[in-house]
Amino acid sequence: MKLNQHDPAAAVEILRGTAKYDLSVATCFNALYPAYIRGLAYLELGQPRMAAPEFQKLLDHPGIVGRDVTSPLVRLQLGRAYKIMGDQVTARKWYEEFLTIWKDADPDIPILKQAKAEYAKLH
Repeated sequence: MKLNQHDPAAAVEILRGTAKYDLSVATCFNALYPAYIRGLAYLELGQPRMAAPEFQKLLDHPGIVGRDVTSPLVRLQLGRAYKIMGDQVTARKWYEEFLTIWKDADPDIPILKQAKAEYAKLH
């Protein structure tokens, strides 16, 4: 809710206490969702170096994330984080992974259209 209210600092603060439970298996917050949201909040705060490790948690634990939508989306978010950090090569790699996974998705999905536009600007 705090991200939707454009208050990423509050989102980070609310989710700070959940970090110790990130790798637990729970029915209410699975797929490392709190880590993903913390990463989004850090990106919105302009702190990509804090965001990237949160997103990396999802990639490091595919057994927890499984087939959740955050699995491909985390690659896009890592691309965005590395783009902000100025590492265009790594950013392109993550955008390409995301776009490869979603190559057969409906081309009108807004986040896919946005990702393609962002990727085009990396070249």
